[in-house]
Amino acid sequence: MSPFGPWPSRCVADTDDVEHPKDIGDKTTLAVILALRALGFVVSEPFGENARYDLVVDDGERLARIQCKTGRLRLGAVRFATCSSYGHHRNPAESRRTYDGQIDYFAVYCPETTRVYLVPVADVPNQSAAMLRVDPARNSQRKRIHEASAYEVGTVTFVPTAKLRATAGESGSSA
Repeated sequence: MSPFGPWPSRCVADTDDVEHPKDIGDKTTLAVILALRALGFVVSEPFGENARYDLVVDDGERLARIQCKTGRLRLGAVRFATCSSYGHHRNPAESRRTYDGQIDYFAVYCPETTRVYLVPVADVPNQSAAMLRVDPARNSQRKRIHEASAYEVGTVTFVPTAKLRATAGESGSSA
């Protein structure tokens, strides 16, 4: 019980069920690589952590810069960020930065749909987030709607595995 009211404290969480943000991003990047390789593209990663893109894709004629994003299925649409946040930096010049002129595509992996979507940066608004519609809009709107199926490039499913359990006898070490 929280001292601020009858609600449970947000500070108390079962951390065994929470995935670290870096792990989520790594899984997204891996799903994107698998989907693009399955299509026959050559995929490269830039060296270091300071590039504005996560991958470079070679289709045999040109190179394209890809920014990987994890999408979340909400109200019938896959939502993903179209800018990066710098609010956690000390004295940032701007709290959000777009990718204009720095990438060619967003590659979006949505764990709920198990799909990978390749979205040209020019197709999404220059705001903080974009949506790819999975289910038809409830108000039947068709203008300015991005259908997820138009951008789908693959399906990737991660199967959870059991945690490794080694005892002294099984690991071959002596205690």
